[in-house]
Amino acid sequence: MTKRAARWSRPVGGVAVGVLTAAVEVLFLLLAGLVMVALSPVPTVRRRIGIIIVRLTRRIAEWERRRLAVIASEPAPPPVRASGPQVLGYLGARLLPAALGALTVGLLVVGAVLAAIVVRSFVAGTMTIAAFLLQLLIGAALLVVNLQAIASVATLDRWLARSLLEPSTREALHQRISELAVSRAGVIAAVDAERQRIERDLHDGLQQHLVALGILLGRARRSRDPDKARELLVQAHEDAQRAVDDLRDVAWRVYPSALDHTSLDEVLSMVAQRSATPVKVSYHVPLRPARPIETVLYFVACEAITNAAKHARATLITIKIETRDTKIEMSVRDDGIGGADPHGSGLQGLARRVAALDGQFDVHSPAGGPTMIRAELPCA
Repeated sequence: MTKRAARWSRPVGGVAVGVLTAAVEVLFLLLAGLVMVALSPVPTVRRRIGIIIVRLTRRIAEWERRRLAVIASEPAPPPVRASGPQVLGYLGARLLPAALGALTVGLLVVGAVLAAIVVRSFVAGTMTIAAFLLQLLIGAALLVVNLQAIASVATLDRWLARSLLEPSTREALHQRISELAVSRAGVIAAVDAERQRIERDLHDGLQQHLVALGILLGRARRSRDPDKARELLVQAHEDAQRAVDDLRDVAWRVYPSALDHTSLDEVLSMVAQRSATPVKVSYHVPLRPARPIETVLYFVACEAITNAAKHARATLITIKIETRDTKIEMSVRDDGIGGADPHGSGLQGLARRVAALDGQFDVHSPAGGPTMIRAELPCA
């Protein structure tokens, strides 16, 4: 009974709120029209104000879509990508479901008042039991019809939003093809950038250690002093160990092999232990995601840790991974000085990796900090 009441109360509340927002939207459209007419002699200012009006209109439309998603118990819709005229046309078309909603909700309120009068008359003894039962039967029938009418208004409202704000099947297909083309180009660019980075790491890191190792071994072989030779061999051993560490780091940048036999949270815990800056990892993912998703999350976390340790002068890095609906969300936050460039090669490479899996990647790093890196990927 409670679930049924909640199921019916959601459309009633959503339609009632839609009536109120429609009144605000009418005032907004009238005011916007008056402003545009008043600024017609000044085209430059008119264009700027027009851009602001379109931006506000999109925000209103997004709010309306969230309201409709709540009515239908659906997940939050994606951002509105329709053109300005389409969004304005949607706000204008909303006048029809708003008027019908005002009528149906008004009838519901009138029915509630009449029901209260009937109950009061029956309690006061001025109405017979037969008349009360007849009124109760008629009221129940009218209530069912009224609730169905409200549900129909909510359906009409959702249909208008889908028809006017969401792209058609053909447009969605063209848009998806464009996104895949951009994503493919981004993946190719990311792979090339990663190859250049690996080559640079091998040349500047591992190769230098191997050259130094060769020099030390040559000096030890030519030395006639046993103590000096022993000292050179100790240094050569240390350089060989550093070369092995560099080689392991480069290999992990190519592919984190530890994910073959352990989970992402354990791998990130190992990365956190090797970090010079303290790292706190919070992992709340009930089911292990696919390997490509884990790999991308790993690279995002490692790049964020490296940047925070090298450039941000951070004292704490917090990594939080959790599931939200059908997506996995990772946020990496550091308390450093901020100022990270989202268009830098490293962050752009991460953005391409995330986009290749139909994910979203955001960087927020104001001057003075903190820096927040967020990646959202589908669970499958």
